Parts: sequence; C-alpha cells; structure tokens
Amino acid sequence: MNTQTHAGVAATSAGDASSGTALDPVYRSSEVIFGLLMAMSFIGSISVATDGQEEVRTLLVAALGCNLAWGLVDAVMHLVGTKTQKRRNRALLEKLHGSKDADAGRELIADELSGPMAESLGAEGLELMRQRLAAAPLTLSRARLTGRDFGDAVIVFLLVVLSTFPLVIPFMLIDDTARALLWSRLTALVMLFLAGALLARYSHGNIWLNGLAMAGIGALLMAAIMALGG
Repeated sequence: MNTQTHAGVAATSAGDASSGTALDPVYRSSEVIFGLLMAMSFIGSISVATDGQEEVRTLLVAALGCNLAWGLVDAVMHLVGTKTQKRRNRALLEKLHGSKDADAGRELIADELSGPMAESLGAEGLELMRQRLAAAPLTLSRARLTGRDFGDAVIVFLLVVLSTFPLVIPFMLIDDTARALLWSRLTALVMLFLAGALLARYSHGNIWLNGLAMAGIGALLMAAIMALGG
C-alpha cells in the first residue's frame, strides 16, 4: 500500500507537488519485508518435501512466480494510490482557489495533516499555508502520472521480486536440502533485521532493538502465514 502521507500538501505549497517520491525508507522496507514473507511461505514448504531436486526446484520457481505476481500488483496499486493522491491535492487547490472563507480553508488543510502537526502549526501556521496554496497556480498540481511515478512503480516491483533471490541462493550453492533451508531462513532473518534497522535509523530509534524486533515479528508472521495455509 502506498505510504504517501500528507506531504503532498507541503510539496504543493512549495510549488512542486509531483517531484517527491513515495519510496521513503518505510515504503522500501515494507515492500522488502512483504516480498520476504511471501517467499518464505513457499520456501518453508520445502521442509516437508522430499530431498529430490525436482521438488525443490518446483517450490523455488513457485516462490519466484508468486513474488513476480505480487510485485506487479503492488506496482499497479502504487500508481493507483499516487494518482488518487494527486487528484486529492488538485481538488484541495481548487477548493482553496474557489473559496474566500479563510476558516474553511484552514480546516481543509488541517484535515490533510496529522493531528499533532496541525496542532503544532496553529491557526497562524495554517493560515500562512492556506495563503501560499491559494496563491499557487493550479498548473503546479497536475493530476496526471509522470515518468517518475512509473519509475517508482518499477522500483516497487523490483523490491518485491528481488527480495526472493537471497533466499534462493543457498539452494543453488548447497546440495543438502536441509542445510540449504537453514541458510535460507538465516538469510531471511538477517534481511528482516536489516529492514528493521533501516526503519529505526529513519525514525531515530534503537537500531539493534528494532532490528531484532523486526526479525522476531517476521518469524512470527511467517509461522502464522504457514499455519493459515499461505
């Protein structure tokens, strides 16, 4: 799901609503984690399969195919979310341009911001933003998708798909299926740890604590997915 927040309002007020990217560390980490969990749900099935290379190969191909499909779905939904947000930004500008009611304008802007952010800006900050947005030309907020939006969608696709390959590599290098499965799971835990550490660094949290927590949460989610037949 698109993690674009209300930064579109601020971007529009700066006169460049379409130059920002939704692919912040939270978005990237979420896509990698999603891809990992999808791949792990298939690779985990190898533990109950025979040691035959043909069966293992079939499951690995299924894991890759699953992530290809969901990478495509995520990329398309990214474009849908981006288009929706751009239309919303455009509609906000049109409302501000068409209304002389300052109170209503400030309320519209406050609705686009998180509660704490709107409160911290106060009436004066919201009024300043309203004036800047009302003065900005409508041409600065286009609802159409840009080349950068499609480029971001490609990155979303690649994040989901490429997260499969580190888990597959052990099966390509190790003939013993049990050992390969162990190394694949360890690789997944390391990647989950790194994703959690990236999120912690982005939010100024404890890197080690959050990395370990993400690895643990990922392991629990993987167990739940398999238990539910995923």
